[in-house]
Amino acid sequence: MRLKTENEIKILREGGKRHTLILKKLAWLVKSGTTSQDLEDEAICLIEANGDKPAHLNYTPRGAQRPYPAVLCISINDEIVHGIPNEKIKTIQEGDIVSIDLSVWHRGLVTDAAITVPCGKISEEAKKLLKVTKLALAKGIKEAKPGKHVGDIGVAISKTVWASGFSLAADLSGHGVGYDVHEEPFVPNYGVAGKGEKLVPGMVIAIEPMVNAGTEGIQLTEDGYTIKTRDGSLSAHFEHTVAITEKGNIILTQ
Repeated sequence: MRLKTENEIKILREGGKRHTLILKKLAWLVKSGTTSQDLEDEAICLIEANGDKPAHLNYTPRGAQRPYPAVLCISINDEIVHGIPNEKIKTIQEGDIVSIDLSVWHRGLVTDAAITVPCGKISEEAKKLLKVTKLALAKGIKEAKPGKHVGDIGVAISKTVWASGFSLAADLSGHGVGYDVHEEPFVPNYGVAGKGEKLVPGMVIAIEPMVNAGTEGIQLTEDGYTIKTRDGSLSAHFEHTVAITEKGNIILTQ
């Protein structure tokens, strides 16, 4: 694990602001009839307009059989993460919840963030799921301070999720980020207070609760990337890139 310098955190913050604006613009496009390819095309235009580069495109995570073929991950309803937008193109419908996950290179450093967006009027269960997942992320970020441990982040997230009656998607977690899309440390959405990697100034981590309305079970689909809930229940995903500083933390993708 390599700690980021003060100047590198400034660059990440600059990139994170651009990143956030792109996600906001993509969220506005989530309407009935919009396709996953529409979102992909717009993301490419917005990233290139800034002079930046997509980090997911052609990235091969550990264990994958091929490079990831798109800029965005678009996951709808029971899709948890890593839905490919440009192979089996999906059309968004009224009542869907749409997770948009994006990583962006800016001046040689990468930020990672995700949002889940409602399409029109959604069910009460879906509303609660989005609210709980956003709250779990906020609770996790609150614990991301120097002297704390990744286990403290996990406890805050898991307590919030389990108190709601929802489940954390099994085996999916946050991670270090900055010099690459995935770095040390491993940042699970559950844990034991005071355990795991100690948080120190200069760490940059992606905190990302992925919450299922049903059970924790997950399944990998035949495309090798898209992960869905095993029981077909809805899932939501919110993520921020966070820098640990002497004074606490900075949410870089805000």
